[in-house]
Amino acid sequence: MQQREENVRSPEFRQRSQRRFVRALVRKRMALLGLAIVVLMAGMAVFAPWLAPNDPLEQVRPRALESPSLQYPLGTDHLGRCLLSRAMYGARISMIVGVFVVCFRILIGVPAGLVAGFYGGLVDSVIMRLTDMFISFPGILLAIAFMAIWGPGIWNVVVALSLVGWPQYARLVRGEVLSVKEEEFVEAGRALGLTNLRLIWRYLLPNVAAVIVVYGTLGLAAPIVSEAALSFLGLGTQPPMISWGRMLAEGRRYLHIAPGISTFTGLSITATVMGFNLFGDGLRDILDPRQKE
Repeated sequence: MQQREENVRSPEFRQRSQRRFVRALVRKRMALLGLAIVVLMAGMAVFAPWLAPNDPLEQVRPRALESPSLQYPLGTDHLGRCLLSRAMYGARISMIVGVFVVCFRILIGVPAGLVAGFYGGLVDSVIMRLTDMFISFPGILLAIAFMAIWGPGIWNVVVALSLVGWPQYARLVRGEVLSVKEEEFVEAGRALGLTNLRLIWRYLLPNVAAVIVVYGTLGLAAPIVSEAALSFLGLGTQPPMISWGRMLAEGRRYLHIAPGISTFTGLSITATVMGFNLFGDGLRDILDPRQKE
């Protein structure tokens, strides 16, 4: 067993695994399309200060609600601000919220699921009843309740969405641990006298890591939509911070005379969510053979 573990940890084994992963990903065209969309949106968010054609906060009132032009490729909003520049800066908020929310959900849910699945008994019952309590409420309504208490703000949004989403990760990891902990290599580790913490760290966590990566990638889309919904309701980010949800809220009053404000913003959200979903589906097919047809 020790020899096998050393082989798995060797650089040669990791390089072969990486090459197999890349070859499998190249064959998944829809996953590559999703990855391209994600990279495009992430690049637009990171390099917005250099790519944006205009200052996203600059108001040119005489040019309000203009149609697309060379100076304003997507037109302007009701205050004469460049829609393309605002969409680029809005991508920053969406990416920040999506990444941080998923990271916090993993940091809370994965340890809870590992402990619940490994120890079972009373520990499992307590953790699962806690997850049931969170899951029994609709996630977006619970997030709205948190935001109503704490007030608007990007980090309050991150905390609220993290708290309503970690139970799904805990339940997913618990289910995987229940099947993995009965494997022979775990029993062999017990026979060698390894502590429970060492068993969880060396044997259980690596075997559920692929599922966490896949679920985390697929889960990036939900916080982006939820943040847009909270900002649309006025509970998310506040001016002068730019958010896609707030842009949608501002554009709904001008749908009849300037539909581009809401249309282009909605397409940005749709493209980002679609990109994460396509890429996540591809990762699931590659990393989890049970999903293959």
